[in-house]
Amino acid sequence: MTETLDPRLHAYRPDLADARLKGKVAAARFVAGQPHRVTAPSAPVKRTPGADAALDSEALRGEIFTVFDTAAEGWSWGQLATDGYVGFIPTDALGSPVPEPTHRIAALHTFVYPGPDMKLPVTAALSLGAAVAIDREAETRGTRYVRLAGGEGWIGAAHATPVAAAPAADFVAVAKRFVEAPYLWGGRTSLGLDCSALVQLSLMTAGKPAPRDTDLQEKMVGKPVENGFVSTRRGDLIFWKGHVAIVLDSETVVHASGHHLTVVVEPLATALARIGPPTSVKRL
Repeated sequence: MTETLDPRLHAYRPDLADARLKGKVAAARFVAGQPHRVTAPSAPVKRTPGADAALDSEALRGEIFTVFDTAAEGWSWGQLATDGYVGFIPTDALGSPVPEPTHRIAALHTFVYPGPDMKLPVTAALSLGAAVAIDREAETRGTRYVRLAGGEGWIGAAHATPVAAAPAADFVAVAKRFVEAPYLWGGRTSLGLDCSALVQLSLMTAGKPAPRDTDLQEKMVGKPVENGFVSTRRGDLIFWKGHVAIVLDSETVVHASGHHLTVVVEPLATALARIGPPTSVKRL
């Protein structure tokens, strides 16, 4: 029996599919996708098009999204290169794949200004992990700024790091930076994120790719810890059905909690009492 490909990670539907899936799935026609770059600060990724559709994930500025179909309603269907996630993105959030990003946002959040001056009105905000192309530098009152390619705006130079720079050494420390960020189902930015996005973004900043959803992370990230939560250590991932937390030490975890509606540091015993026994513990 042929294995059914996960539609979250493989672009196919009855009427249309990625040309690379020909012979693997059934579809009325197969097309080669066209790469676009996310030019909005972030963009919703949804299972169905429409402003009232549920949020499945988000794409960050600078990520590549391969478009297979563009609907008249202003939504494009395709696949995000970062984690392979398939869905609909607003077409006006996408642009040319060039220029290539030169820097990534290293701050939890940074503002875009129309000129190199923090006193100017903010025009946008970019989250940790967003990627931008930079073409100029300037200094105002002792603070350095860098310009987004094409004159789109300026950000603080201290908030951007070259894409070739060494990744963060400790993904757990990255996760702790999100403490008190609001919980948002499907969110993937510091303005709001869910439990699996916290894991994914923290690992990504440390140079370790991870899938988007909790069940996929449980299957694909790390190796099982035989003694479960009894012998956890810093950086282990504790999974429940539909939830994941990152171990800080033998007694505490950090996670984006729907119960608390924020990212919290919480005693492991308290989380276990509320959520129940884990389904697995994985170690990177």
